[in-house]
Amino acid sequence: MKIEHFAIVVSDLQRAKDFFCTYFGGVVPATDYHNPHTGLHSCFVSFDSEARLELMQWENIPFSSPHLQEKSYFHLSMSVGNKEQVDALTARLQTDGYLVKSAPRTTGDGYYESVIVPFDGIEVEITI
Repeated sequence: MKIEHFAIVVSDLQRAKDFFCTYFGGVVPATDYHNPHTGLHSCFVSFDSEARLELMQWENIPFSSPHLQEKSYFHLSMSVGNKEQVDALTARLQTDGYLVKSAPRTTGDGYYESVIVPFDGIEVEITI
């Protein structure tokens, strides 16, 4: 069994695509999916692993809608390979103006990670 994809709702699809492609090497198809009946715009971001990330934005449901906000997502963890890469990417993101919620450190359960909040309150852990 494996995770095929994980979906998150974002307020700005292009901004989210740019973030995951620029900083994590994600690749997206040339065109996004759009369902005119539901107002859904989405795309899949592919990474070196087999798991994909689906980014979803509705044109007719405000991002602040309780329908979207009641979801129980807490964070997404992205593995970059080693401690030096965690440090370097965290520094780059901070330089580029992203909020570093937690600087690189070893957690109580033994993970080496940092936590970035790039947009919409979404937390992205950067780990080995």
